[in-house]
Amino acid sequence: MCIKKIVGVCRAISGTPHPKNYTSAIIAAAGLSERFGGDVTKQMTELRGMPLLIHTLKAFEETDCIHEIILVAKINEIPAWEQLCRQYEITKLSCVVQGGYTRQDSVLNGLDAVNKKSKFVAIADGARCLITPEQIKLVCRAAYKYKAATAAHRSTDTVKIADKKGFIDNTADRDTVWLAQTPQVFKTKLYRAAAYTALKKGYKATDDNALVENVGHPIRLVECGAQNIKITTREDIAVAEGILADRERIAKLYADSEADQ
Repeated sequence: MCIKKIVGVCRAISGTPHPKNYTSAIIAAAGLSERFGGDVTKQMTELRGMPLLIHTLKAFEETDCIHEIILVAKINEIPAWEQLCRQYEITKLSCVVQGGYTRQDSVLNGLDAVNKKSKFVAIADGARCLITPEQIKLVCRAAYKYKAATAAHRSTDTVKIADKKGFIDNTADRDTVWLAQTPQVFKTKLYRAAAYTALKKGYKATDDNALVENVGHPIRLVECGAQNIKITTREDIAVAEGILADRERIAKLYADSEADQ
C-alpha cells in the first residue's frame, strides 16, 4: 500500500480533519429572542466589547477544519451582520441567508446555501457563544469517523421523568443522561436526507440530532463541558461574562509564564 493510502486510512480511523472533509458551518441566529427581552436581540447584545454572535462566529472562523460559514439571520439584520462580519474579519463567511418561520426552517435555508463541495455540515446555535475551536474540532473529528456527532455534556443532576399531571413517573439512569448542545455535525448527504424526510412527513424536531435519529442513524456524543451554554435570558449574559473573563485571565497568566521562560 502506498504512503498516501496509509495516511488516508489512518485519518479515517482517527477521525482526523482532512482537506476532502469540506465542512460547512450553519449558524442559526434568526430567533426572536422572546425570553431574552429588550429592544436589542440577544445576537446583537454586547458581550465583552463585541456582539454576542461574533464570539460564536470567531470560534468557527478559528477552527481549521471549518471551510465556510453560512449565517442564518433575521431579514432586517442581514445588512448589519454582513458589515459586522467584515469588521471582525470573519473571512470564512460565504453568505448570510434569511431565517425561516421555525429554527428547523432556518437551518434548511442554510443547508440550501452550502457549497456543492460540502461533505459535512456543522450546525450550531448562534447563542452558544462560549464554544471553543478545540471543542468544535473534537465534534467534527467524531463526525468524520461516525458520520454524525454532537456536542453534549453528561448530566450531573438526578433527572426525574414526570407524568402529564406533574408528578414523578420514574427516575432516569444518570449514567445514560446527556444534555445536548451544539455544534451538531453530520455528513451533508445524511443530514439533507434527514431534513427533507422530516419536511415531507411533517416531522417537527427539537434539534438537528432528532432529524437524524428519525431516519435511524446513530449519533456519537462528544463531551464539551458545562460552559458551552446557550444564552437564553439576560442572567446568562452575566454568566458568560464571568467565564470569558476567567479564560482571559488564564490566557494572560500562561502568556506571562511563557515570556518569563
